[in-house]
Amino acid sequence: MNPRTKAIWLALLVTFLWSTSWVLIKIGLGEIPPLLFAGLRYGLAFVIMLPWLLRPASRRELAGLQRNDLIALVLLGLVAIAITQGAQFIALAHIPAHTLSLLLSLSTLSIAFLGVVFLGEHLRGRQWMGVAIVLIGAFVYFGRLGAVSTFGLAVGVINLLATSVAAIQGRALNRQAKLSALSVTGVSIGVGSAALLALGLLTEPWPTLSGREWLIIFWLAAVNTAFAFTLWNYTLRTLPAAESGVINNTMLIQIAILAWVFLGERISLMQGIGLLLAALGTLLVQLKPRAAHNSKIQPN
Repeated sequence: MNPRTKAIWLALLVTFLWSTSWVLIKIGLGEIPPLLFAGLRYGLAFVIMLPWLLRPASRRELAGLQRNDLIALVLLGLVAIAITQGAQFIALAHIPAHTLSLLLSLSTLSIAFLGVVFLGEHLRGRQWMGVAIVLIGAFVYFGRLGAVSTFGLAVGVINLLATSVAAIQGRALNRQAKLSALSVTGVSIGVGSAALLALGLLTEPWPTLSGREWLIIFWLAAVNTAFAFTLWNYTLRTLPAAESGVINNTMLIQIAILAWVFLGERISLMQGIGLLLAALGTLLVQLKPRAAHNSKIQPN
């Protein structure tokens, strides 16, 4: 198996693991408050990644950071982990997984617009067509949504906005190449998980966790976070950003199928069409010309 084919299969494995996270989170939310749940997941993931962060090479990287770079790294952890993941866990406690997944697919559009404003990364004609298709898909889906928690949707919008801002932060930080992707991921997870745990302890009661809940937390932390994020960074050594984006885009459909099979979250025919249109549109936005293939993306 050549390196590119291997990287594609590994990337598909990662997106499947990330898709199963949504099912496991929905199950765990039956017993665990959302902020503490998110804090425990990412806090344990940070502990698992700590040996890599304590390696001499990582310590030298972090010691060589300037004050502005350190502030940027801390802000990335607060936005990408604390706000984004906290909002995601809260939203999943109130709305179906496939609804939030569709909502977050709109981040492709907001990230693209923010990239134009803050990073000077402009869209091409085919990508603008993708933007239009995503909007049509969202209109078709939400037009057939029916009764759903307004609070859950509002928190989902916060999740969407935080995801978009975090993507721009991560892009701006990573393209400077001062830190390895593993160091950026590990430190941001450490900062964000500390904030989540602190806020959760202040606002939520500590749950009585059974063996099943601890197993879910450990799996999400060890496999779907520490292992999957590291594996994704490994695939980025071979796959261009555009190809990685297309593979990541398959999560929209994977989550809908997994939520239907394991959570009983059924979708109507029109909602299914809306999901497919949104997936097609985000694919077109992410298919950039070859000249743009040099940039790498960081998973959420």
